[in-house]
Amino acid sequence: MTDEWRRVDDYIAGKLIAPAERQAATLDANKTSGLPAIDVSPPQGKLLHLLAATAGARRILEIGALGGYSTIWLARALGTDGKVVTIEFDPRHAEIARANIAREGLASKVDLRVGAALDVLPQIEAEGLGPFDLTFIDADKANNAVYFGWALKLSRPGALIVVDNVVREGAVADPETTDDGGLGGRRLFDLVAAEPRVAATAIQTVGSKGWDGFLIARVKA
Repeated sequence: MTDEWRRVDDYIAGKLIAPAERQAATLDANKTSGLPAIDVSPPQGKLLHLLAATAGARRILEIGALGGYSTIWLARALGTDGKVVTIEFDPRHAEIARANIAREGLASKVDLRVGAALDVLPQIEAEGLGPFDLTFIDADKANNAVYFGWALKLSRPGALIVVDNVVREGAVADPETTDDGGLGGRRLFDLVAAEPRVAATAIQTVGSKGWDGFLIARVKA
């Protein structure tokens, strides 16, 4: 089914996402540099952009920048004084992301931190860079529950927390799964289900990235 799903993604992008929005140069640079092809799809990037714009986000936290594709979608939703603080573990990936972000004219809106997220997040807290209006989590899936805990700690009331890749081709609902991402997803769902400070749902997705999904939570007032 992946070819059909990709065809529909391409149709959606062709109809609803302007060529200037699609970041062809960013995707080309990431591919040429040999980055893993795990960026969000263009329709998913536009969804993140619309969520950030609808929330009126001025401060956005991103855990997992890769080559900066989703970072750019988020940064474009900010007002003149907004900032995306994004974390990337791999220094080479971060270098490519910086170049992509600069080419899009968004360097002043992005604070890119390099290192393990669990080391960088306490620094972000200590520097008082929050509270954040929206957090996008798209890093190593085994730690999704831990990242969600940090996002909640650093969020304002009413903020959104979006976690990517939570379905993992159905592994999240398989009690026998041995997939690290599936196990990480199950820990995330258990945490969120027991957390009274958020209201949440998750949506399955199919498309050019296969069968997966997002978890979306809103921090209660």
